[in-house]
Amino acid sequence: MQTQSQNILYTSGHQGTESEFGRMAAEYGIQEVHFSWSGRTIERHHAMQILDADTLAKGDVSMEIVSKRMGRSYSRVDTIRKVMQLLFHTINHGHQVFAVGWIMEDGTVKGGTGWGVELAKFFNRPLSVFDQKAMGWFTWKQTKWEQDTPRITHATFAATGTRNLTEEGRAAIADLFARSFKKA
Repeated sequence: MQTQSQNILYTSGHQGTESEFGRMAAEYGIQEVHFSWSGRTIERHHAMQILDADTLAKGDVSMEIVSKRMGRSYSRVDTIRKVMQLLFHTINHGHQVFAVGWIMEDGTVKGGTGWGVELAKFFNRPLSVFDQKAMGWFTWKQTKWEQDTPRITHATFAATGTRNLTEEGRAAIADLFARSFKKA
């Protein structure tokens, strides 16, 4: 078990997975940073860090590249672009990455969460996903997902995931924190 007062959780503060990670971080005495842009409403606003347009742009990527890598297309391109930019900053700050969602047959993860997962792979970050369909944690090992029971082992870690967090997903996040830290 590590001492957690120096640990920092990075998210974009969205409802569901990211808010649940934030609630658990608060319960365990871990610092939180939730990236956003001006005018965006997020659930975990108390530790919100607003990124200006120039800072957001540092996380910009061609939506064509995202679509090709993820094997899907995106509507509402302006909003999705900002979400992808936030994911860049979130994943870039965390030295270990956790996500909750659904692992697809092609190895990507469903929805916008999938881009955060792909960034973690690109950045060669330790990466674990709780798959809400398979009801288990999977860690990316070289080129494939392997079932695992991960722990938070880095001082900075990032979380992303579905807004549609199930009770099993919520329990998996709680178990992850219990395995990794002592209560504050």
